[in-house]
Amino acid sequence: MAGHSQFKNIMHKKGKQDAIRSKLFSKLAREITVAAKMGLPDPNMNARLRAAVLAARAENMPKDNIERAIKKASGADAENYDEVRYEGYAPGGVAVIIEALTDNRNRTAGEVRSYFTKAGGALAETGAVSFMFDRVGLVEFDKKAATEDGMMEAAIDAGADDVSTTDETHEVITSVESLRDVARALEEKFGEPRKAALIWRPQNTIKVDDDSGEKILKLVGALEDNDDVQNVYANFEVSDALVAKLSG
Repeated sequence: MAGHSQFKNIMHKKGKQDAIRSKLFSKLAREITVAAKMGLPDPNMNARLRAAVLAARAENMPKDNIERAIKKASGADAENYDEVRYEGYAPGGVAVIIEALTDNRNRTAGEVRSYFTKAGGALAETGAVSFMFDRVGLVEFDKKAATEDGMMEAAIDAGADDVSTTDETHEVITSVESLRDVARALEEKFGEPRKAALIWRPQNTIKVDDDSGEKILKLVGALEDNDDVQNVYANFEVSDALVAKLSG
């Protein structure tokens, strides 16, 4: 799920779309390169690479960019990135998980820590909050790909655990082990999904007031703007009024 999270559209202001897209493409390319370097450079033979390519296509990343990122993995000048997970508490006791790909752990840790401090939160040890989340697979389709009942039936037949439908998407939840098989089965029936990736799914969410919510959303926005941060997950809910205010 590189470059994508449930919060990504909330803090984006008008007039910044080009810069946002450029940063997003850079993050997607980094994930593609890392995935290709860790396995075969063929998306059909490398599940992580396929997920990264799907995420890039879903964001309309040009085919040339995707192919260049794959080729970069085998080049002599390919960068080395470490996968790092950070965990912390935002205002209101909200739990936050950050996944990053970095070539400098000290730099990234310092920057992430500073974001939490400025927001009135605190960075914690790895494992401090992840027990409040489940590690699951997610296969996401545009809502128009199937009816709600059709997606539910197909997902159950494929071995999925749960399905939820929003105004825009069908979100199919799987176990970590069955993600690849479920994704392939659903792709054969409905076409290429928007996304097929491992995510951190909160077991429960905390409803926060608008003051805390604004601080948390600004924290999430700062984290997602960081070049090294790939994904951000948090277990909170905010009011529709606050989302509308910050999205306007």
